This record gives sequence, structure tokens and C-alpha cells, in this order.
Amino acid sequence: MTIRVRAPATTANLGPGFDCAAVALDLWNEVEVSPGGPAPDPEHLAVRAFDLLAPVAGRGFAFTDRIPRERGLGSSAATVALGLVAGALAAGREPDPEELLALGIPLEGHADNLAAALGGGVCLTWEGRIARIADDVPAEPLAVVPDARVSTRAAREALPNAVPHADATLTAGRAALLGAALAAGSADLFAAAVEGDRLHERYRAANAPLLAELRRRPAGGAIASTLSGSGPTVIVWAARGGADACAAELAARFPDAEVLPLAVSAAGAGSF
Repeated sequence: MTIRVRAPATTANLGPGFDCAAVALDLWNEVEVSPGGPAPDPEHLAVRAFDLLAPVAGRGFAFTDRIPRERGLGSSAATVALGLVAGALAAGREPDPEELLALGIPLEGHADNLAAALGGGVCLTWEGRIARIADDVPAEPLAVVPDARVSTRAAREALPNAVPHADATLTAGRAALLGAALAAGSADLFAAAVEGDRLHERYRAANAPLLAELRRRPAGGAIASTLSGSGPTVIVWAARGGADACAAELAARFPDAEVLPLAVSAAGAGSF
């Protein structure tokens, strides 16, 4: 039996939603698992994830990768999600996002990205749980992807062990506002919420110079900008109906970066 699975890119944190909030994006990696074929690389993240649920021996793996690597768009989470869902299907199990999240966290290391890749839409995660709180975001995402790469480990090492109480208080308030914005579908509240982080973005700014520039001089039609995951990609959130003009301006201003007009994916990893 041949199994075909796809998994979406993700943008995590959404400003103040550090390590708990993420959005699935309509940009997909794929795997085809079929009988026979050459032995796969046993260290490949998807193969390791598959092996947690079903035997790898006797199966071939063919991957299609579209998500840029080490750019903050959840490429490793999508890869783990591919293996988990394909393994569950090979084992004759209905893929359950929370069960797969528990299996995948030791491989991926970041529950927020993996939760959204598995669950689709806008997800919150805590203590192994997933809450899918919205199908969409009240803005259109445009990914501005520079050539530079940033490893998640290096980005994590840039964070301090403690932050001032005032910064924690402000971020907590904006995180609550983010939940309200998504529940209400309010673009105004969303814009106010996502640019209110003081836990991680400022410490990663040196490796993500586009963020400061896009906040200093927003593109026409943009309502907010957020660092995607650990960066260096920045997500520019455009007002509904303004994404095309915003993307054109971004491409003209940043010719060395790739501008990807995207959409929120209501679907998570699954067969196709």
C-alpha cells in the first residue's frame, strides 16, 4: 500500500504567544511511502518519526520539500508531522494530533510548531495538549524570507534566563489580547496584540534585521509584522484585500529576499 501525506509550514509565537501559539500555512512538504525501494536514511526526521509507529523495513520514502529550511517556517516540524501521520496510517491507526504530538516532541523539540502542523488552523499548546482556537487569522500572511539561515538552537541561546517584570507583564497582557483578537476575528486587536512581545523578539533581532525595518516603515496595506518562529523570516500581516499590493511593494524593497504570499491552512498534516 502506498501512503501519501502532506504537512504544512507554520509560523510560531505570533509575537507574545511565545512557545505556545502557532499558525498552519498553506505551504506543504510531502512524503510518499511505498513498498520496496532503497533503504531510507535512518537519521531522517520523518523516517525516525515513522519508525515510532510502524516498521520502516521494506518501505521506500520519497520526499517533496517546499518549506525553506532554517528560516523559521517550521520545516522540521512539518517533516516530523509527515512521518508521524504516515506511520499512524501504516499501522492502521487514525492519526490523533495530541497522541502524535506526545510522540513527536522528543524529535522536534518545539511543541508549538508541531501542534499547528498536526492540527491546522491556529493552535495553542501546553503540557502536551492542543487547543485549535481558530480556523483563520483576521489578516493575510506574507512571508519575507531572507537568504540567511538561523538555527533554532542558536536563536534559543540568544534568549536571557530572566526578563524584567515589566516586560513579562506587558507580554502577558498582549498574549491575552491575542486570544481575544482571534476569538473576535478583529484585525485591530490582532495588530495591537502581535507587536507587543518583549520575551524573545528583541533578543533575536540581530539575526532578523528585517523585522525592525518592517516595523519602522511598514509596507502599504500591512497591519503588523512578526518574527516567524526563531527567524529570520518575518511574517507581514496584510489587511484583507491588500495582500497583492503589499507583496509587490515588499518584493521591490527587498530584492534579495523571497516574498511568499500565503494563506492560513485550516487543515493540518494528513493524506492526500
